[in-house]
Amino acid sequence: MAESTGPILAIGAITVTNRTVFNDEAMDWKVPVATALAAVLFAGAERAVGRGAVAVAYLALVTVVLARVDPKVPSPAESALRWFNER
Repeated sequence: MAESTGPILAIGAITVTNRTVFNDEAMDWKVPVATALAAVLFAGAERAVGRGAVAVAYLALVTVVLARVDPKVPSPAESALRWFNER
């Protein structure tokens, strides 16, 4: 397995969990399909580019955690802050 596969799969898992569990939105099946496609593409890019693809994968992971992917759904960081403040 490529080094970039872990961060890419984490992006998909975080996006689906944030959307369905924390914000009670409907499951968007495009996210798992796009995650699988991105993992394959990044594995190929890692063979062509090397460590640069891994760096971009980790940068994407940090971006997904901190930024809103869908404007109407809060980012995972916002959802976590809301959850901690409610407890």
